Amino acid sequence: MHELGITRNIVSIVTEKAQGEQVRRVTIEIGKLSAVLPEAIRFCFDIVSQGTVVEGAELEILEISGTAECRTCGSQFELEQLYGRCPCGSADITRLTGEELFIKQMVTA
Repeated sequence: MHELGITRNIVSIVTEKAQGEQVRRVTIEIGKLSAVLPEAIRFCFDIVSQGTVVEGAELEILEISGTAECRTCGSQFELEQLYGRCPCGSADITRLTGEELFIKQMVTA
């Protein structure tokens, strides 16, 4: 479960940025194409944050849809999996969104 390592990094970064202040809320963005499971992050967050200034903080997870642009016809479309085809049939696409994993915001006391 790579989400445990990812969650440790999130808590570590937030702890460092909080500079000793108690953290009340952490907002992260997870792309639907990132292969990171939001529920696994949520589960790990409560465990990993114990004994830190992040303990007890609300975790808000925003899921970002996958989108791509076709290099053949120029249209943008939603992408349900990492690889796909444009509605025009072309596989020559550029992924635009969906692979994100960002700490968007933290709120301290």
